Amino acid sequence: MLFGGRSGEHEVSLLSAASILNSIDQTKYEVVPIGITKQGQWLASTEARNLLAGDTKPAPVQKKRATSKSIELRGSTGSALRHETFAQQNGSLVQSLDVIFPVLHGTFGEDGTIQGLFELADVAYVGSGVLGSATGMDKSVMKQLFAAAGLPQTPHVNLLRSEWKADAKRCIKRIEKKLAYPVFVKPANLGSSVGISKVHDRSELAPAMDLAASYDRKLIIEQGVGGPGAKPRELEVAVLGNDFPEASVVGEIVPGAEFYDYNAKYHSDASIPIIPAQLSKSESKQIREMAIAAFRACDCAGLARVDFLMEPPVVNKNGRESKAARIYLNEINTMPGFTSISMYPKLWEATGVPYRELIDRLVALAAERHQEKQQTTFTRV
Repeated sequence: MLFGGRSGEHEVSLLSAASILNSIDQTKYEVVPIGITKQGQWLASTEARNLLAGDTKPAPVQKKRATSKSIELRGSTGSALRHETFAQQNGSLVQSLDVIFPVLHGTFGEDGTIQGLFELADVAYVGSGVLGSATGMDKSVMKQLFAAAGLPQTPHVNLLRSEWKADAKRCIKRIEKKLAYPVFVKPANLGSSVGISKVHDRSELAPAMDLAASYDRKLIIEQGVGGPGAKPRELEVAVLGNDFPEASVVGEIVPGAEFYDYNAKYHSDASIPIIPAQLSKSESKQIREMAIAAFRACDCAGLARVDFLMEPPVVNKNGRESKAARIYLNEINTMPGFTSISMYPKLWEATGVPYRELIDRLVALAAERHQEKQQTTFTRV
C-alpha cells in the first residue's frame, strides 16, 4: 500500500491509508506499507507507519551493504531518495508484490505519473491506468472528453496561469463575457476542493484566480448552477469495475458551508450525507447511467467517484415545481477519499458492498486488469 505523496492532498492520503490498513483482512493479505513524505522521500516498514501516525520528519538516508541490490532515485533537490522499499537482500521488493494499492490523491499520485512507474515495473495496481488517471485529474481535458461523449456540463472557461499573469484584465473580460456570477475558480489538476473558490462578484475574482494559479498552470472557471442565492444539490455516485463497471446508489451531500470545500469535507461535521438521495426513479437512473458514461469516457478502471450538480427546483406561484431540474456532470475522481466515512465506501455500503469487501473487490479488479494486459503483444515475434 502506497500513501502520502508531495501533493496538496497529502494529509487526505494518510487518512485514507490508515483506514484501509485498519480494515483490510490481514489474514488474507500481507500488507507492505510504503509512504512518501511531502519532500518526496520514500519510506517503508516502521518509518512508513510513523508517517501514518503523524511523524513527518524525513528519514535519514541509510547506507546499504554492498550485497544489496538498490535503486537510487534523485529528486529535484539532488538529495538521494533511497530506502529498503527499493532494495532487499534477494532483489527488488516491488517484484515480490502481487498488487499495489496507491492510496495517493492529487498530483504525482492520481494523475498518471505513479501509474506509469507501475506499468514500467509490470506490476498490478488498484485503479485507473496512465490515461484514465491523467484525464481524470486534468479537469480541462476531462471536460473535453465529457463534451465528446455528449454529457451535459455547466458553461466554463479555460485559462493558463501565464495568460492570467500577462493580462488579468483581458482574462476577466473573457470570463465575464461567457459566464455570470457566481462562478467557481479551480486549479485544473487537483482534488479534494483544494484551491477552489466560489466567486460572487468581480472583487473576489482576482484573489481566487491567484489562489488557483498557485496550485496549477491550468485554471478552470465554471458557471455556478442555480444563480445568485441558490444552491444546487450536490450528488455523487461511486463506480466500481473495469470493462463492465457498475454504479452505486446516488448519494447527496448537503454542505455545512456555502459549498463542499476542503474544510467541509475533512474538518467539519456540519455537512450532511444523505444516502440514498431523495430522487425519482428516472432521475436516479439518469445519474447512474451518466456516471458510467463518464467513467468510460475517461478510460477509467477499478474505481471512481462521479460528482453531479442538480439545479434547485423552480417553484411556481401555486407552490409546485414548474419544470424538471436539470442535472449537470461536474467531475470524476479516480482515487476518491477512502476513509470508512468517505462517500465512496459509504455509497457502496448502501448498495450492499461493505468496506472490507470493497477492498477485496478492488484488489481483485487490479489483478484482473493486469492479467488482461498480458494478452497484449508489445514486441514483434
